[in-house]
Amino acid sequence: MSGKLTLLASPLGNLGDVSERFKRTVEECSLVFAEDSRVTGRLLDHLGLKRPQKTLNEHTAESGLQSYVKVIQAGEHAVLITDAGTPGISDPGARFVSMCVEEGIEVDAIPGPSAVTLALSLSGFYAQRFAFLGYLPRKPGPMRAELGIFANSPYSLVIFESPFRIDALLQCAGEALGSRRVAICRELTKLHQQIVRTTLLSPPNVLEMPRKGEFTVVIEGYRKGTPAENQ
Repeated sequence: MSGKLTLLASPLGNLGDVSERFKRTVEECSLVFAEDSRVTGRLLDHLGLKRPQKTLNEHTAESGLQSYVKVIQAGEHAVLITDAGTPGISDPGARFVSMCVEEGIEVDAIPGPSAVTLALSLSGFYAQRFAFLGYLPRKPGPMRAELGIFANSPYSLVIFESPFRIDALLQCAGEALGSRRVAICRELTKLHQQIVRTTLLSPPNVLEMPRKGEFTVVIEGYRKGTPAENQ
């Protein structure tokens, strides 16, 4: 009998965001696929639970993913837990989920934390339509080119970035999009959470916003009536 895969959205940083359904599903499962067994281990310890774990991340070979599919097909109820947030969203687990679907395995999901929707809510921008760009190219030219596609788009943009490249992102975004409003969300749900709302042409300095932690950036979409010189 074929088994089942359940995707579990894990806390972004605050363990208090774990849902009852998350805990109950882990109690019912027989195996955990984890992006990082240490991170997931701490989460399971917080819940007072122990389950066998197998690592599933960007370093997992295709042959390894195929072997995991066979494990589920043999009847295991497995769960997939990323380090933070919802599996499959800018996450290496997406390939594995696709493979399971292709093999006809039942795939379910327990909703929960997502940095994308949380940052959109905190931005205060119109979010009826938005584009999630994940991590942009590292080099400035390709980064500006990808952002430039949205120069006249009403879509708000959601971007993940590291503390080492946040300044480059803001500079390239300003060059490509002009004086758009931007919400820079740092360390969401964690002790040092910080939201800086400004414009791309007036980025915060290091005293106003330390270059530490994880960043989710929301850039407002193009709005009619914005002065042309700022676009």
